[in-house]
Amino acid sequence: MWVHVLAVRTFNPRFRAAVAALVFDEQGRVLLFKHTYRKFEWGIPGGGLEYREQPADAMIREFREETGMTIEIEKLLTVVSAREDHHLSIIFLCKITDGEFKPSNEISEIKYFDVNDLPRMLFAEKDLIRWALDHRQKELI
Repeated sequence: MWVHVLAVRTFNPRFRAAVAALVFDEQGRVLLFKHTYRKFEWGIPGGGLEYREQPADAMIREFREETGMTIEIEKLLTVVSAREDHHLSIIFLCKITDGEFKPSNEISEIKYFDVNDLPRMLFAEKDLIRWALDHRQKELI
């Protein structure tokens, strides 16, 4: 899988659009995926948009493909641009509505983490989780 990611980034230098989901449980813990192809394995759920695909549809599809589970989009949270590459991410607040986790070739495990005890992961994703939690506590989202 990492070869595919590298090939897309190397041979497709255009601006890329992606989606990501923040899923919190009743205790305020955030759901993270253990990715099989990342240097920092743990991260928020997400993936790339396919040609002519709507962002919300892409998020639902990616989550189902990677876990076998169904989510519902609760709201659009924010849109962020990565500093290190030509990458735009559309971030949704989601909840799981159906299914049981089934490991895939991309995701080996899922787990809820306390936001004050996150595993080693991308700083940008940690910042996004903390931003969302702060806004949630202030009832802005």
